[in-house]
Amino acid sequence: MYSTQLKTILLLSTLLTISGCSTLGNFWGKEPPAPIPVEIKTVEVQIPITHPTMPRAIDLKEPQWYVVSDKNIDTFLEDIRKQNAGGIVFVAMSVGDYELMSYNMQEIRRYVNQLKEVVIYYRTINTKEEEVVEDENADNQES
Repeated sequence: MYSTQLKTILLLSTLLTISGCSTLGNFWGKEPPAPIPVEIKTVEVQIPITHPTMPRAIDLKEPQWYVVSDKNIDTFLEDIRKQNAGGIVFVAMSVGDYELMSYNMQEIRRYVNQLKEVVIYYRTINTKEEEVVEDENADNQES
């Protein structure tokens, strides 16, 4: 007899635990509280992009080029000895190597110009978006 009562109490407590407290509210005549409605808002946040300052312009110095041939080598050597007070050192370059150097300089110039255009493009894109956001904020404040 004692075990039957124990089994009944255990069964009822288990049933109450599994069903939860929501059935008790209805059982006692109380309605459970209504759930609070959740409002989901999507807000676009503009991330400020810091623009690095553009580097200063290149300040190149112009070297002096001499064209030396068989006809003017003697006068060239005398002039160089007078200017440099003694020793003569030559840095020579063939015509083909000069053309390669010229081509390389044109490639560097092209690359820098294209890179500058990319930087300007991204700066204008960002400033246009900032202006649009500022205009919308101004319109909303006026209303």
